[in-house]
Amino acid sequence: MKNYSNFISLFIAGLFLFSGTQTFGQTSYGDDRSGTEGFQFTKITVDARSAGMGNSNMADATDGSSLYWNPAMASKIGSSFATLSHTEYLVETNQQYFGYIHKYNDFAIGGSIQYFTSGDQKVTTETQPFGDGRTFRTHHLSAGLTGSHKITDLFSYGISLRYYYLNFFDITYQTGAIDFGFSYDVGETGLRFGVSVNNFGFEASPDGEVSNSTPEGEETNEPESELSLPTRFIIAAAYDLYESGQNKVVVTAQINNPSDNSEELNIGGEYSFMDQFFFRAGYEFGNEERILPSFGAGVKIPFSGKTLKADYGFTNFDRLGTIHRISLGFSL
Repeated sequence: MKNYSNFISLFIAGLFLFSGTQTFGQTSYGDDRSGTEGFQFTKITVDARSAGMGNSNMADATDGSSLYWNPAMASKIGSSFATLSHTEYLVETNQQYFGYIHKYNDFAIGGSIQYFTSGDQKVTTETQPFGDGRTFRTHHLSAGLTGSHKITDLFSYGISLRYYYLNFFDITYQTGAIDFGFSYDVGETGLRFGVSVNNFGFEASPDGEVSNSTPEGEETNEPESELSLPTRFIIAAAYDLYESGQNKVVVTAQINNPSDNSEELNIGGEYSFMDQFFFRAGYEFGNEERILPSFGAGVKIPFSGKTLKADYGFTNFDRLGTIHRISLGFSL
């Protein structure tokens, strides 16, 4: 078993090194893919803790957000858990997320909903570029069912089945996909690895038609282009760097390899006191909009054998503004 553990550790470390050379090498082939996929809302982080740590903690996501990051993590939580999150995103858009995990011995099943919507947007046309008096909203939905199994105290795997829905004007796109991944703890070293593939699915065909005002009159068009999902391959690690008395420091790292952009390396850390008060920071390399680190804080309140968690995450975009996230978690 020891040799098997060493082999897995070396294999995953090799993946990190290989991905790192791709991320920081002189050539970044992913830039040519930027903006080529639809359903971009699926890449918006759903929870405050992850955001505060620079979106780097997939290998340490042990609450309802694990259903978003890596389904294998669901079976590693101590008890059934529910997570609610709200994100005030850019240009008057917002996102809601709910995730619930039901734990049964070494198995876990879960369900999650991610909903993203815009505020009222003006309808502009060729003849009325500042608006024709009409408004519209976009609606984006992802719903998933997850199954996860902890085979040993060190290794777990999981899979999610997902449904995606996108609507703007009178056009609708729908499709399905799967997420799958595994998680591995390197013995008693405090080192943890995770690997996942997200949004692996089918292209979505449009349904509906759009009316536009032109100098020649009203035109009705049926969109023909299909939308692909932004598939992501993620490798992540977490390490308990320091633990003494009531103080603990966890450091995290994560490499994202999306199908529609260049690779990113995210790093983060979390300091906890008494396992009740938490302070977090993180940074995303490879994202030119991220000039400043992300920050976050949280509190965990035990009561009647259960736990209530409250977290806040702050992210700053250089030109677009700031993002605020609030998450609440309940052990059941």
